[in-house]
Amino acid sequence: MHVLSVSSLKGGVGKTTVALGLASAAFSRGLRTLVVDLDPQSDVSTGLDVNPEGYANIAAVLEKPKSIRSAIAASGWSQHHEGSIDLLIGSPSAINFDGPHPSIREIWKLEEALAVVESDYDLVIIDCAPSLNALTRTAWAASDRVLVVTEPGLFAVSAADRALRAIEEVRRGVSPRLEPLGILVNRTRPQSMEHQFRIRELKELFGSLVLAPQLPERTSLQQAQGAAKPVHLWPGDAAQEMAGYFDQVLDQVAEAAGIEVRSATTGSRQSATAVVPENDPVVGEDTAVTDHNDA
Repeated sequence: MHVLSVSSLKGGVGKTTVALGLASAAFSRGLRTLVVDLDPQSDVSTGLDVNPEGYANIAAVLEKPKSIRSAIAASGWSQHHEGSIDLLIGSPSAINFDGPHPSIREIWKLEEALAVVESDYDLVIIDCAPSLNALTRTAWAASDRVLVVTEPGLFAVSAADRALRAIEEVRRGVSPRLEPLGILVNRTRPQSMEHQFRIRELKELFGSLVLAPQLPERTSLQQAQGAAKPVHLWPGDAAQEMAGYFDQVLDQVAEAAGIEVRSATTGSRQSATAVVPENDPVVGEDTAVTDHNDA
């Protein structure tokens, strides 16, 4: 079982969107996947189409790690496509575990919980809180790799640098196996000179840690996730473009983890017209979202 944290130390960069896109890629390619919603906003729980009624949640698991199975639910995505993807349900109450100075015992609680289900999954994706307090450190202590999500704005370099320094601090002081997978630049606009400048700046400073591809901003991605559907099953060329990008990122995760994953093909990204309920909107090809605030 390989554990990947999806992190950012700054809100609003699309961290949860990336976590859901990677979950969609893993789901479509047959990996037994558990998504852990460690962000108190709990948006990934909504995106995976899970009704939390009758289940415990991440707050209960951080209190009693051995109770993890009581907080795991199957994603509603499985109604539309064969595959296995589960959710460790999030909760706003997780904020109670996000103090600035966690004890060593507190930091290891998620690792202890995941050990209970280690044989059940190939991949665990943790949607981290957008900070460097206890919840993020707890996630990193349980992880093999960290994917740092940023956007090509004015503060991208400083945010990525802080994240990489913090990962190294946790690796040295808490979890020697922890490594950065890399920096994923999200919400790019190829036509923006400002964005291209920021991406070059990141590459000059961090080299091969800046992953390819950089993810363009597409309305189809927000539409799929707003409908609580995997982007791989959403109709339209733009959605399939994004699915392909997430497949490429998943390939890098699998290579780092030594996980065998079936090849991504156009045929494996089934048309959502066959799986989306009739009253769902069918969206065609879209274009990049226009935003006049480059910074």
